[in-house]
Amino acid sequence: MPEKKYSFNDLLEIMEKLRGEGGCPWDREQTHDSLRIYMIEETYEVLEALDAGDKDKFCNELGDLLLQIVFHAQIARENCDFDIGDVTTEVCQKLISRHPHIFGDVRADTADKVVENWEAIKKREKKLKSQTGVLKDVPSNLPALMRSYKVQQKAALVGFDWDDVEDAFNKVDEEIQELRDVYKSNNVERITDELGDAFFALVNVSRFLKIQPELALNGTIGKFIRRFEYIEQQSAKAGRKLEDMSLAEMDELWNEAKHKLPQK
Repeated sequence: MPEKKYSFNDLLEIMEKLRGEGGCPWDREQTHDSLRIYMIEETYEVLEALDAGDKDKFCNELGDLLLQIVFHAQIARENCDFDIGDVTTEVCQKLISRHPHIFGDVRADTADKVVENWEAIKKREKKLKSQTGVLKDVPSNLPALMRSYKVQQKAALVGFDWDDVEDAFNKVDEEIQELRDVYKSNNVERITDELGDAFFALVNVSRFLKIQPELALNGTIGKFIRRFEYIEQQSAKAGRKLEDMSLAEMDELWNEAKHKLPQK
């Protein structure tokens, strides 16, 4: 950690200077649209640091994400739309209104009850007239696995859900069979539809198991890369290129990697 401490107000002043007359040319030309990609990148870098268990990097990446929020707020202030004070006011009001069991006289003794209250208040605040409206309110630009999870969660709030995880597993089997039935048909539209159904059914299983599918899949991608790296390293030690190896030989090394490498 650096010896000198800076406050949130220091951050606001630095950003104002960067965007002001005589400030940084790059910072001055940015817009809400041009910054979109950085918000996404910084969010994923925060999660990567969290997964790695690196506290210093986690702190650093949270700062980068905060910078994006302050950057957008400064642009909005210059456009006379809102400022950072409006941002903090909005979130404070939201926290107070959605925690009536803390700031009001509503009772909520369990986490499930808190979530139930939160969803009801959110629906009322957004003037959503139906549960379909609640489903449509889930941001469409979320990663598809995350969006599926949230949509299913909200549908379950009104009882549209399986009784237990075994039912969800059965649905996965059903959707996989339907995918098998059409995959040789050359009907791309039907194959795409059935593949989507299979993914959606798997997300349902993950929801019952309380595992975020996005995180699970990212974990598997990392595991795949580590095992693939092992295959490449072992083949290099043997003086061979991957292109010259058979799939059976690579699969043998893959199985070695499964036993020798840690899961994470």
